Amino acid sequence: MSAYTPLIFGLVGGLGLFLYGMQLMADGLQKIAGDRLRRLLEALTSTPLLGVLVGTGITMLIQSSSVTTVMVVGFVNAGLLSLKQAISLIMGANIGTTVTAFMVSLKLTELALPAIGIGFLISLAGKKKSTRFVGQTILGFGLLFLGMTVMGNAMQPLKTNAFFTSLILNLSQNPFMGMLIGAGFTAIIQSSSATTGLVVTLASEGLLDINASLALILGSNIGTTATALLASIGTQLNAKRAAVAHLLFNVFGVTLFMIFFRPFAAFVQTTHPLLQRQVANAHILFNVTNTILLLPFIGPFTRLVEKLTPGQVSTEQMGPLYLDEHLMKTPSVALGQATRELVRMGKLALAMLEEVYTAFVNSSTEEIAPSARKEETINLLERAIVDYLARLSQESLSTEQSDRLAALLSMSSDIERIGDLAENIGELAEYRAEHRLPFSEEAADELHDMYQKVHDLAMDAIGLLESNDIQRATALLAAENEVDAMEKNLRLQHIHRLNTGTCFPASGIIFLDLISNLERVADHASNITEAVAGIESDESQGN
Repeated sequence: MSAYTPLIFGLVGGLGLFLYGMQLMADGLQKIAGDRLRRLLEALTSTPLLGVLVGTGITMLIQSSSVTTVMVVGFVNAGLLSLKQAISLIMGANIGTTVTAFMVSLKLTELALPAIGIGFLISLAGKKKSTRFVGQTILGFGLLFLGMTVMGNAMQPLKTNAFFTSLILNLSQNPFMGMLIGAGFTAIIQSSSATTGLVVTLASEGLLDINASLALILGSNIGTTATALLASIGTQLNAKRAAVAHLLFNVFGVTLFMIFFRPFAAFVQTTHPLLQRQVANAHILFNVTNTILLLPFIGPFTRLVEKLTPGQVSTEQMGPLYLDEHLMKTPSVALGQATRELVRMGKLALAMLEEVYTAFVNSSTEEIAPSARKEETINLLERAIVDYLARLSQESLSTEQSDRLAALLSMSSDIERIGDLAENIGELAEYRAEHRLPFSEEAADELHDMYQKVHDLAMDAIGLLESNDIQRATALLAAENEVDAMEKNLRLQHIHRLNTGTCFPASGIIFLDLISNLERVADHASNITEAVAGIESDESQGN
């Protein structure tokens, strides 16, 4: 066994503990936050300063600027964020990610083992889900610092290693080389927090001086952009632009600070007597200063990114607009995106219902072709949503999130069935137009009343997905019973007209088929309403 084996094992194992602890802590924090994270993103406006604050807050919460930037790329790809909004969020993410290095610099390693023990006990014994999530967060916190301790102890022998001390001396004298190493290492492990945490740990053990530490820290800010660049592959143009903006923003800052490297290093040394705190402070100063310098010029910077990545922004209407696999690691956001896609799918089904009913009333076929195209889109979206939710179910979900996922799956089926029923009505419209079947004024009035009732019920059910108004849901459930009673009454009245010879028999068959399809549309709208009411009831109990 090589003399370096304990060092390698300690470094790899410690890094693994650090990354796992950070992921565990972030996962726990996200579950504690629940849908607040999604709502925070939804509240984002076009104000750049607010975007920076939101990006900072979210990254502090989920402990990963890489996750935030990948999320931003996904949101831009879905058309939920403009490029300008995305850039402001990315600026904030760069600031938020400095929290990890700052925590490591506080030398809280003595709390690692107690945090692991306490966190595990809380996770095991907690009766409430929120309590178990708190335990998971504390456990992740402990594992993170245990990883730092393992790495620090494993690398102690390097203090007397001639090759290592020579390498650090070269990095100190050649910051550009240190910057490249920091960028490459971060790009490989896909975590700037891990790089900065490792650098702070090495600095605290006396294995790095201020120059080498700062060079590696600056490099990590370039390396972290690789995650968003990889996530943008295969996305729309604006999503690619968001990833490029992240790269340009960080490269600009690193270039500027490399030019003034010596004065910056001298200033940082005045911020605290301990080297590890100086390094953490430098990380914060870099990202805050870089944001302050570029935020006033976010407009011109956005236009520069657009010029460097030319092309026409287009949105594919047939496929899903809001589903993005890069958001899978933030389930609350992914579920919000699936809900948006369901709302879009529901509005298409509603528009389809309007078109085919108009075609039936006017005894024409002009509206049938557009409705057929909508049916194709609805079927495509239903398959995409089911596949998306099936893959999301493999992630770590809270009970509320699992319940919401199941409800969304059920609603996707109901909306797809509304589209199928609208297609049936379209076929009835074609048959009526082809055979020029007449309808009495009484029958036409009855159909209009029932259609209006069903249309309003379906429209309100789809609207509930956006508003989550549980009181409105209760009222809608009563309306579905009225539709059932109306269908039975109209059926009896029309059979009476057929028996008395006041209605053309072929028209009578079409009439009965039409009210049957409308009643089934109401059934599925009611199912959607019940699912929304169930979600809100579960969430209110969980809170």
